[in-house]
Amino acid sequence: MTALAALVRRDIRIALRVGGGALIGVLFFLTVVVLMPFAVGPDLAQLARLGPAILWLGALLASLLTLDRLFMADHEDGSLDLITMSRTPLELACAAKALAHWLAAGLPLIVATPVLGLLLNLDMVATGAVALTLLAGTPALTFTGMIGAALAVTLHRGGLLMAVLVLPLSIPVLIFGVAASQAAITGPLSFGAPFSILCALSLVSLVIGPFAAAASLKHGLD
Repeated sequence: MTALAALVRRDIRIALRVGGGALIGVLFFLTVVVLMPFAVGPDLAQLARLGPAILWLGALLASLLTLDRLFMADHEDGSLDLITMSRTPLELACAAKALAHWLAAGLPLIVATPVLGLLLNLDMVATGAVALTLLAGTPALTFTGMIGAALAVTLHRGGLLMAVLVLPLSIPVLIFGVAASQAAITGPLSFGAPFSILCALSLVSLVIGPFAAAASLKHGLD
């Protein structure tokens, strides 16, 4: 546990440095949300209706933008080989790195959601619903994306491969995240059903993601 905690602290410190990549996702998220009102137009009702989908789409793209740094930097400086050969199970190390990535790059998106919701004419209830669904769903984006990042780390043009692999796996999270947000805001569907499925997707990715990523790294680095 000490080694895993040290790995989490190390990855968070690296991500928060200048050029570490943590703020890139937040800036991209901000850019998407700021530009959408110009594209949709001055209709505030339509903007509020599309607000949850815009926030979720921005969060998905921002998460995908920062996933390439999950293993690539460690692979380039050789520390990934040390992590692979250490006594700590590689599955737990992958889970720790994904947790650090979510804390550094995913959690700031949730914190920024209440402020950005004002730009989309969302009230406090709607903004809170979107933030709650992002809190439940963004771990699924991170742990699912970790599989694509592990597959792409040793392959040529891995960034394109990662996008091709991760986007289809992220579509169910996007669907149920937007559905839960819309249900909490306008109804008539119940909020509990899509939100429960969203939480289930995060739990499944939490279990499967580290094992799949560890298997990909072992196979790719051999």
